[in-house]
Amino acid sequence: MNVRTLIASVILAIALPVSAVAADSATASRPCDFDKAKILLVGASGMIGSRILSEATSRGHCVIGAARRPERIATGPNVLAQQLDAADREALTALARRAEVIVLSTSPRSGGDPMQEARAVGESAIAAARATGTRLIVVGGAGSLNLPDGTPFVETLPAAYRSEALAMKHVLELLRASDVNWTFFSPAERIAPGARTGRYRLGTTTLLRDENGISRISAEDYAHALVNEIEKPAHERSQMTAAY
Repeated sequence: MNVRTLIASVILAIALPVSAVAADSATASRPCDFDKAKILLVGASGMIGSRILSEATSRGHCVIGAARRPERIATGPNVLAQQLDAADREALTALARRAEVIVLSTSPRSGGDPMQEARAVGESAIAAARATGTRLIVVGGAGSLNLPDGTPFVETLPAAYRSEALAMKHVLELLRASDVNWTFFSPAERIAPGARTGRYRLGTTTLLRDENGISRISAEDYAHALVNEIEKPAHERSQMTAAY
């Protein structure tokens, strides 16, 4: 091999990996195909929903974010904001056909009857999941959990919080009676904006408390746990919870 041929071979050997890296980079930066999104997030503008949106998109997932006021949904290259009334079965089903997982992050707080509102939205989401074969994850409430002695936690709540808690518990009952692939994720008793630590405990149907008897989790860590559940399902057709 003469010197000129040797130099050409070395240049080619160096250039090939660079080309491969460039190709990988182009693939990684490819825009989202929102007809094949990973997640349909209903309630993407809410306190919990917005954290789920942030967590999911930070991991590279394409998310269709839906809300009654889509202008309140955080924007980004991995987000497609859509207007939606979650009780509208046809509209919800149409969006669900474009995703792998439905995440329902709504609360029955429109000012009317919490039970009626929760039932309408819950039945709409179940119908959409059934029609599309899409997995359904519902952001539930701590009131749907039990205390360690088996007492329903909702029975210990102040009257002001009981109607909403019972409404969300009814959604859990609808899911249990359904034939869809569901997960009902109840947060700790206290959930509020805070730090994303990635350190918390997971449970199923029992309220978790720390050594001081406090049940709490940040909305950021709740979102972290929920996206983990999307990526690696461990609580299909069952209830789960998370707390510090």
